[in-house]
Amino acid sequence: MASTREIRRRIRSVRNISQVTRAMEAVAASKMRRAQQQVMATRPYAEKALEVLSHIARLHGSGDPMDALITSRAEIKRVGIVLITADRGLAGGFNANVLRQNALFIKEQRDRGREVEVVAVGRKGRDWLLRYDPVIRAEFTNMPDTLATADIAPISRTVIDDFRSQRFDEVHIIFTDFVNTLLQRPTVQQILPVVPAETTAAMPPDYIFEPSVEAVLEQVLIGFTEVQILQAMYESIASEHSARMVAMRNATEAANELVDELTLTYNKARQEGITRELMDIIGGSIGLE
Repeated sequence: MASTREIRRRIRSVRNISQVTRAMEAVAASKMRRAQQQVMATRPYAEKALEVLSHIARLHGSGDPMDALITSRAEIKRVGIVLITADRGLAGGFNANVLRQNALFIKEQRDRGREVEVVAVGRKGRDWLLRYDPVIRAEFTNMPDTLATADIAPISRTVIDDFRSQRFDEVHIIFTDFVNTLLQRPTVQQILPVVPAETTAAMPPDYIFEPSVEAVLEQVLIGFTEVQILQAMYESIASEHSARMVAMRNATEAANELVDELTLTYNKARQEGITRELMDIIGGSIGLE
């Protein structure tokens, strides 16, 4: 058994760790609340934007150059992926889950004979890609928690330009969809070409495109694509802070449990030491008699 001094040192060390994890939990909780409010506020707009965009894709057909973004290629040879991860760890399985989803998707595409390139958003995704085979088309790190369209414009411009130049035949975004504080779901979503709405889903009668569908398409197509990427970033940020808060809470509870166990071990070790000293004193006393 370890000495009482070693046990005291370990208790002190674990308590210091629990203080750090408790502070990190408080910071993550504060950021999580802001991120949740942000994602809940923007989600209806992103969903409606996707709905309108998919209906426009169903109605197109003018031959406008912008139609390339909503026209499916006859043969898919090259696939682009926008992979969204965190810049930091200590978030439980947040990064591992989305990277696992990414690996499965890449394997599926390669089994079909397709080439894959990845736009990495986040340091953890970039580091994983550097260790393995996928080609990194571009990387974006140190993204702020409070994002604006200007922050993700380079990402959207990269994938849109690559799609229009036929470097990519399809573009998918892999991110973590925020469900609630305890549940975040890795998700794969195709963003280019835009998938048309089902023919059974008719546009509401109050949608009127002026001056024409083609003119609306030219103005909003890039903007709505940016909205989908921005919303995926919001979902990922909320998921990251939620996962980190839960992970730090679990770490704090585990540290407290370990302190209790070590305290019990310390008390036992101290009692054994006292008992041995008493036995030595009693033995010496008996020997003198």
